[in-house]
Amino acid sequence: MRDRIRRIFDESAAVKRRFAEENAPRIESAARQMAEVLRRGNKLLFFGNGGSAADAQHLAAEFVNRFLVSRRALAAIALTTDTSALTAIGNDLGFDTVFARQIEALGRPGDLVVAISTSGDSPNVLRAVETAKRLGLESIGLAGGTGGQLASLVDMAFVVPSNETPRVQETHITLGHALCGLVDDLLFGQA
Repeated sequence: MRDRIRRIFDESAAVKRRFAEENAPRIESAARQMAEVLRRGNKLLFFGNGGSAADAQHLAAEFVNRFLVSRRALAAIALTTDTSALTAIGNDLGFDTVFARQIEALGRPGDLVVAISTSGDSPNVLRAVETAKRLGLESIGLAGGTGGQLASLVDMAFVVPSNETPRVQETHITLGHALCGLVDDLLFGQA
């Protein structure tokens, strides 16, 4: 069992190292984009399903509350948290529209959507990005494996080089934390 434990942690670390090496310039670019969106008074809209929904909520909370340093609240919303909206939209219009409908209501040009899907092929995530594009919102996508349809649909895609959902999700939250810290540096620090 201890060998398996070490193997799990080694695999996670290897995927994250490879991801960082392949994406460092784009991570910097995404952080600058997010900081500029917030500097302009616009907002970040996060969404995903299952573990990706939890990541969306986690990251939105880091922006609204604080990450590592005390600072003013930043405008971020997880579209995964309003159970009344999710169930009403899902019941009346279908689950594929639960995020798109909220973007239609809450999104404004200049906002940035952060779409999270381990497969890159979640229908409700894809539909939300299509709605965001139609409304003039910018988009970042987090996926794994080949990136699925999401990779070609968003303005900037981050694809984790793994087909294992746990490794993809572990890298997504590490990326999210990196972006939180970098945005804080850009808006409130020395960067």
